[in-house]
Amino acid sequence: MHVDLTHPLDRDHATERLRSQGFCTLTPAATTALVGQPLAALEALRPYWDDLPPDRYLKDGGHYRSRRHGSFVQTLAPARLEAVPHRAHWQPTTYNALHGGMQRWFEPLAPTLLALPAWDALLSRLGALFAQARPPAGGRWYIEAHTFRIDTEGGVGRPTPEGAHRDGVDFVAVVFVGRQGVRGGETRVFDADGPLGVRFTLEQPWTVLLLDDPHVVHESTPIQPLDPAHPERKGWRDTLVLTYRAGGFQDPG
Repeated sequence: MHVDLTHPLDRDHATERLRSQGFCTLTPAATTALVGQPLAALEALRPYWDDLPPDRYLKDGGHYRSRRHGSFVQTLAPARLEAVPHRAHWQPTTYNALHGGMQRWFEPLAPTLLALPAWDALLSRLGALFAQARPPAGGRWYIEAHTFRIDTEGGVGRPTPEGAHRDGVDFVAVVFVGRQGVRGGETRVFDADGPLGVRFTLEQPWTVLLLDDPHVVHESTPIQPLDPAHPERKGWRDTLVLTYRAGGFQDPG
């Protein structure tokens, strides 16, 4: 498997890479080109990561994750993206052995975030790219959006406490928003049916990792304070995780 974090991929090459190896990355320049918005418009999203409430559902007893959640339906033709009434996030235990099987009611995304032009463009253009790789049945994507901050206040922060996993969707986009004062946080992507895999670290804001969820598993390693001698200097890692699923949202039953 090959990963290149420096060469900008246009939409067609990203689609080819998704089909051939199950994942690819977009540089910030490639992201802005795909979304059709300047970098400043993406940067306008960043302040919303400073207002994320704690995740109250962590079963490992940790206090290192803050997040919000929202759900959307994207109709491809005619093109339309609509937010749906706030709902619980749910996954079966087959995909999330640690937190699956329970309804997790996270705080909703801020309405002012959803009103920003870059938000609609980011979700819609990524959905169109994924549809080019594999069109969804019914011409609709059911999208869940998660704004995450993982911090090191307790010494160690775990971006994926469930370990290497799939999400039970068609495609996943991990939008890297930024990091400060941390080491670690290596991204790992493996072939779901074999031993091949790659590892790399997302460091440039607005780099995007695209995953064909049925064909790969992924995880991110824990983060620790950059200066172990001063653990009180809390560091953090911010991401936006978008999942695209055909046929409907994952729900109990």
